[in-house]
Amino acid sequence: MATATSSSHTVQINGLSCRYLQWGEADSPPLLLLHGLRSYARTWEHVAQALSGSHLLIAPDFRGRGESSWDPQRSYRTGTYVSDVESLVAMLGLKRFAIVGHSMGGTVAYTYTARHPDQVTALVIEDIGPGSSTETSGAARILSEMADTPPCFSSLEEVRTYWRGIRPDITEEALASRIENTVRPMDDGRYAWRLDMAGIAEARRTPDPAGAVDLWSCVEALRCPTLVMRGARSDFLPVGICEQMAQRQPLLRWEQVPDAGHYVHDDNPAVFIDLVRAFFAAQRS
Repeated sequence: MATATSSSHTVQINGLSCRYLQWGEADSPPLLLLHGLRSYARTWEHVAQALSGSHLLIAPDFRGRGESSWDPQRSYRTGTYVSDVESLVAMLGLKRFAIVGHSMGGTVAYTYTARHPDQVTALVIEDIGPGSSTETSGAARILSEMADTPPCFSSLEEVRTYWRGIRPDITEEALASRIENTVRPMDDGRYAWRLDMAGIAEARRTPDPAGAVDLWSCVEALRCPTLVMRGARSDFLPVGICEQMAQRQPLLRWEQVPDAGHYVHDDNPAVFIDLVRAFFAAQRS
């Protein structure tokens, strides 16, 4: 199978520079790929390669990540991210499209889809649900990891050790992507974050002045077929929450992916891609 080449684009959104990647043909059904808290657009590379024959894939770097601008106001909040996606969708002229969202990107996806039921045709959520970000051991773990994040690294080997330390089951391919896309070389030979780790951590620690998003309300407001994927080793999305979501929202079903933690698309990419393909194929038929 031929390798699909991504194209990189930069636009101005809500006063900041936003970079997004694109794969596939312009006349294919659009699919937005929304990454997680400490991720970047390129994390979707293998997923986009697999789906590029059937979809036009669009993956933004959220503000403060990848090649997008850092926010001087540190407004790293769900409402801000949703506004950024709304602006990007309008700029690209997208009318009807599907969304895949991981973790923080999943929260954005739930919220956007609930607000715009006329636009979203199908939704895939990766390892997040109501209460995940506040009431789970995974949420506490992430806060602890963010607090202990080093400001920079003396070598790429240190970067490798850092990511391997907090994600011991990460595949070599996903680890290589992390090393390439989360740091940049400085003039003194050290490596700095491409992510605004300090700003993201500050926003993660402090209450949102606009109020927390009620994901239960978002789940109940969904009007499109929805697939939730839980990593079997996840400490972030409890089985009980998946069961409750399916009970409260008849359009939602969930699958547990073996040999995967919170990063399902990295930990078990083959099963993740198979489930996504089957889900979208069912919607087309």
